[in-house]
Amino acid sequence: MDNATQRLIEAMTLEEKASLCSGLDFWRTKPIKRLDIPSIRLADGPHGLRIQAGGSDHLGLNNSIPATCFPTEVALSCSWDEELIRRVGVALGRECRAQNVALLLGPGVNIKRSPLCGRNFEYFSEDPFLSSALAAAYINGVQSQGVGTVIKHFAANNQETRRMSVDVNVDERALHEIYLASFETAITQAQPWGVMCAYNKVNGTFASENAELLTDVLRNTWQYDGIVVSDWGAVNDRAAALDAGLELDMPGNDGRSDQRIIDAVNNGLLSTAVLDRAVARLLKLIRRATTEQPQVPALDMDKHHLLAREAASESIVLLKNDTDLLPLPSSGNFAIIGELAKNLRYQGSGSSRVNPTKIDTLVQELQRAGGSALFHYSAGYRLNSEQIDLSLLDEAVILASKSDAAILFLGLPDDYETEGVDRNHLCIPATQVALIEAVSQVQDNIIVVLSNGSPIEMPWVVTPKAIIESYLGGQAMAAALADILFGHVNPSGKLTETFPERLEHTPCHLNFPGTSECVEYREGVFVGYRYYDKKGIEPLFSFGHGLSYTSFEYSSLKLSHEQILDSDQLEISVTVKNTGKRAGKEIVQLYVSDTESSLIRPDSELKGFKKIALEPGESKQVSFSLNRRAFSFYDPKVHDWHLESGWFEVLIGRSSRDIVARAPVEIVGQQRPISPIHANSTIGDILKHPALVPFFNDWLESLSEKGNVLKMLRNGEPWMEELTLQLPLRTQSDYSEKAPNRQELQCLIDSLNHLLQQQQG
Repeated sequence: MDNATQRLIEAMTLEEKASLCSGLDFWRTKPIKRLDIPSIRLADGPHGLRIQAGGSDHLGLNNSIPATCFPTEVALSCSWDEELIRRVGVALGRECRAQNVALLLGPGVNIKRSPLCGRNFEYFSEDPFLSSALAAAYINGVQSQGVGTVIKHFAANNQETRRMSVDVNVDERALHEIYLASFETAITQAQPWGVMCAYNKVNGTFASENAELLTDVLRNTWQYDGIVVSDWGAVNDRAAALDAGLELDMPGNDGRSDQRIIDAVNNGLLSTAVLDRAVARLLKLIRRATTEQPQVPALDMDKHHLLAREAASESIVLLKNDTDLLPLPSSGNFAIIGELAKNLRYQGSGSSRVNPTKIDTLVQELQRAGGSALFHYSAGYRLNSEQIDLSLLDEAVILASKSDAAILFLGLPDDYETEGVDRNHLCIPATQVALIEAVSQVQDNIIVVLSNGSPIEMPWVVTPKAIIESYLGGQAMAAALADILFGHVNPSGKLTETFPERLEHTPCHLNFPGTSECVEYREGVFVGYRYYDKKGIEPLFSFGHGLSYTSFEYSSLKLSHEQILDSDQLEISVTVKNTGKRAGKEIVQLYVSDTESSLIRPDSELKGFKKIALEPGESKQVSFSLNRRAFSFYDPKVHDWHLESGWFEVLIGRSSRDIVARAPVEIVGQQRPISPIHANSTIGDILKHPALVPFFNDWLESLSEKGNVLKMLRNGEPWMEELTLQLPLRTQSDYSEKAPNRQELQCLIDSLNHLLQQQQG
């Protein structure tokens, strides 16, 4: 704390200190006019600025001022383009500055544990490495404009069902490897001004008052220096939350939160030092937001719209393209079918809902992109009705039968996925399935364009020749789709989540959304592709999947070393060539596989990615650098990351399931801490340690030959050997004539543990 801040805090009354720790109203902090401490404003994100013109609410029920609606995070992440996401962040920061917004509530980086989560469209990925890297780019972009970001929701907020009270029971390893890792790089490298705590409990304690999360991990381990703000209404116990490390309670509540702080200090339940620490952090934030500012930029909303269009184009994923049906020719007669073609669903519902500055119209954009092509529209279904309208269906079939190809615009209605509510299935409406089936009777060339915020089941996947996943692509989504359909832009997006063939295949199917009070994360670290790979379940579309109108060839995978110490960097390079006839972009994905771990680990884990542009025939070398963390796992034994010696493989892939090159590397790391020997250690546990075998053999030989364990191992049948290896040490008193007493057994145990300590050095 600097001297000026110290003097300012000393000048404050207890009431003034407490007042800084909660909101003035729904979106502003309290000022202290006597001391020239101004109020600052927060606003919703993450894919666009939401400032409401009328009465404030947190669920997007009231209109907000116009702002650029960029692709939602589920779409934007499919670009795998950190520089593009940084530029989107810059634009968001500029729009915030123009509206005097100090803190933008975003990005959302919670892991997509289940595709049923109603808010998945606001999150980047099922993979923590990718999610955190993209979030860092977003934060750097926004904060370059003098506007802070608030990364959210910390932590393990992976469902909407009972989100304000559910207790998330997650083991220590999964918490650190998956759910905290999604935040870690973004926080340690980009230093967002704010971290938003989640509503839910984590292992029995509300996130808002969880000192392990807010102090031990966030402050002490990650060295975070910003503030922690509550999700709106997330604070359960104000004094406990402040003590745990939560500085700002939002929204304002007419001083009730302030009074709870005052009472806790006066009653000796909260120390003045803790309150002063929180005030110092808040003053630093206010100073950042009001005095350390670049010049307010001039806004060009047309340029922002073009950026939204570029972002949507880079994010669209071509899932399927049989017989190279796409891109379409600039002549021909095309049927445009589906109510979602007329009313494209370009964003989700809830607190992130943006009032766009403009919305591109699909038919107009198709006419622009399609040259002399002709387009005719038919609704085909009613989006918000579960009843099949036979007249609309018949009309669509007639139109499709007269066309060169039918483009079906399908997806999920608004009320299928929204903040506050989880989905209960992965199906598109039955009216849309009926449309696919009916049109397929008269038309072979079917293209499906999807608008949805998370994966869907596709029992009809074999019917269309081409499938485009546009997700929720923002206000310029129509123009981006038109450019993709007619080849003005070569698709380059790739999935950042796995599409399961069936809901029952998802890792947490039996444990989502849990009971009335808690949810068990029994799948542990096996989330997303980690689970499908380990179980050998073929997904509908794999993590990292996405097609192009050109082709790419990989060659010359090289590693800087065949063996490295755990402190070394491993340099990796691979050559990628565009072997097709169109310019295109490829996303090179690097995975790491531990081939002989002492703990069960995923078959592979993403540890690097690069998006590159290549002209036809052009080659580029792509380089990566991996440090020890890329090969480590979180070890609950030591409550930290651990890298053990052994063989690993570096994998290069087009997706998690399409590995095109691999190379081994041996790492000289650390020995995992050895569990001490005790009375219930098995014979097999002891014999695993070579240093213990001679001493233990001698001890066994000293016992009577009758029933001796060594005899069982040497002369027994395989089943007897297996059974013997599983015998606890204490059972030697049952299997030997000269039964060791308790003191003798403890002496043996002490000797074995002494040998173990010598082995570990």
